[in-house]
Amino acid sequence: MAAPDLRLADSLFDRMKPIDVDTHITEPPTVWTDRVSKKWGDQVPHVKHIDGRDLWVIGDQMIGGPGFTTAAGFEGSYPEFRNGFHDIPKSSWDAQARLDYMDEEGIWGAILYPNVGGFGSGGFLKLKDPQLMLECVRAYNDFLVDWCSAAPDRLAPVAAMPFWDVNECVKEVQRCAKTGHKSILACSEPQAFGHPRVGDRHWDPFWAAVSETGLSLSFHIGAGDLSDIVQDPCKMGPKASFARVSSGVFMMNMNCIADLIFSGVCHRFPKLNFVSVESAVGWIPSFIEGCDWQWQNGQVWKEHPEYKLLPSEYFNRQIYACFWFEDKALPGAMDVIGDNLMWETDFPHPTCMYPGPTGGFSTHPRDYVNRVMGKMDEKKVAKVLHQNAAKLYGFKQLV
Repeated sequence: MAAPDLRLADSLFDRMKPIDVDTHITEPPTVWTDRVSKKWGDQVPHVKHIDGRDLWVIGDQMIGGPGFTTAAGFEGSYPEFRNGFHDIPKSSWDAQARLDYMDEEGIWGAILYPNVGGFGSGGFLKLKDPQLMLECVRAYNDFLVDWCSAAPDRLAPVAAMPFWDVNECVKEVQRCAKTGHKSILACSEPQAFGHPRVGDRHWDPFWAAVSETGLSLSFHIGAGDLSDIVQDPCKMGPKASFARVSSGVFMMNMNCIADLIFSGVCHRFPKLNFVSVESAVGWIPSFIEGCDWQWQNGQVWKEHPEYKLLPSEYFNRQIYACFWFEDKALPGAMDVIGDNLMWETDFPHPTCMYPGPTGGFSTHPRDYVNRVMGKMDEKKVAKVLHQNAAKLYGFKQLV
């Protein structure tokens, strides 16, 4: 008997109208040169073609390239890259091509995160001038709204923040809430750049501003120091070093979540929702169980009688997380925190779920979901693939 075709229109995946809650835009070359004052000249991020490769440049400093982060379908792996815009998928930088790709793969909605500015805006610090840094953040945010206007019912922009200035963060939150952003991107590791940790009350005006808008706050992994990928301190080789950092970085968000809970941020801002982006989910049940254990053994209530909930209860009330590759660990996570889980692909990053030859694990998102979730309770699957994200990001509920 022939194997069933998992791409049939009535497959589990297609019935769910899935929303991909972590995708990235490969910023087109003119994002900043078209939108930032000309007085800054070459200090504005711009693309140069050097030795056959497109590179992002600030002044004379190379800060990366579109081929570095656009790996969907690429046959190589770090430190091998595509060369630039001429050989990366158009769907990584063009909105209509992205929608065509989503239609082809059966993905209904997508949440958009950056590349050039970093996953918590740390990349903008390379600009050095605070005024230029702020202009570039605002220019990116305006560009992203324009890009998502190709299908505002399906594409959701996430606003970058000038985290080095909490007062400007407040202003940018208020501005972006009016221009159409669906979430706010916070830096999960501000301490890596000499700023207070997220649990410090320094950030309370920022949390308050986001809470007032009703938007969620996203903490994307990799927002701190990723220099180990390049430096390879254990001399294990660039591919092994990249894989080690890429998997270990999940735990950086674990520390961020712990700061939010134990410092009372969740307690003080009970209506504010947080999203741990690209951090996987299998570790979370064990982590929050451990938090409850230490919370009670440490008698935290004596120090903070105002805290009325356990860490697991704060998590279930306010914190969401995303997955894209897990198999054996997923059922347990769904049983414990299914109301807080969402699905992603990380397109078009090196670790993304995409049909291609990279390493033998790449696959169509539809195939993964049908295989791993095909025998699960469809009501639970609907929450994870569609309903949780639709509610959080303001999409129309289709399932």
